Amino acid sequence: MSKYTDIGVDKVGHVGTIEIRRPPLNFFDVSLINQIADALEEFDNDIEIRASVLAAQGKAFCAGANFGDPARQEAEERAKTDPASNLPINHLYVQAVRIFRNKKPIVAAVHGAAIGGGLGLAVAADFRVTCPEARFAANFTKLGFHPGFGLTATLPELVGKNNAELIFYTSRRVTGEEATRMGLANICVPQDQVRAEAMKLAQEIAECSPLGLISTRATMRAGLADRVLAATNHELVEQNKLRATEDFKEGVKATAERRVANFRGR
Repeated sequence: MSKYTDIGVDKVGHVGTIEIRRPPLNFFDVSLINQIADALEEFDNDIEIRASVLAAQGKAFCAGANFGDPARQEAEERAKTDPASNLPINHLYVQAVRIFRNKKPIVAAVHGAAIGGGLGLAVAADFRVTCPEARFAANFTKLGFHPGFGLTATLPELVGKNNAELIFYTSRRVTGEEATRMGLANICVPQDQVRAEAMKLAQEIAECSPLGLISTRATMRAGLADRVLAATNHELVEQNKLRATEDFKEGVKATAERRVANFRGR
């Protein structure tokens, strides 16, 4: 029996596959990120695997954190009075940094929405294959919140500082075509071809020498995990501050009710 409860893990030739299985929206928590990090470590230790594909069941690739989850809301209420109770979120970022420390190339098959921390997860991959229907959004400012999952470090490196600022300050949803134009995605194909195209790219990578791949990737991503660690430490401080505000409460409520938030700056 698999030790994984929320992901499917498989191997096709020299390519490992991870499928997120929390449809339809694939909200994440510490457990899911931990399982993905564990699977990537397994791939690192398997001499046969040279690249991996990260995909998802359901409508979304990953819709980020579920702010409407009662357990999460309860934890956030505790966080307002007890800073030590922020450990679960801090722990989530510890697991996120583990993903950035993996050694082999990852291709994300982004067939649907990658929102908030879900965008952070997509950006943790080396490459993204997407489709016109997909939406990429760092919707933190619409929630009255601060970006997380290391996006303040990773997104500017992909799309440039000013495009990252545009994505952060507007919280807009970027289409698959726009994402490909700005360098947020590498390939845009029809939705039903996303996973096959991601596998094709991973197999092309896997035709190269495994030692050469690991060595070259280590050079190209030198210091990335440490930059993400520093970013998540800062992001968490800002998120903890904003979590206690009226605007955050209103932002989460407005998003759930699909309306424009009435922010008051407090």
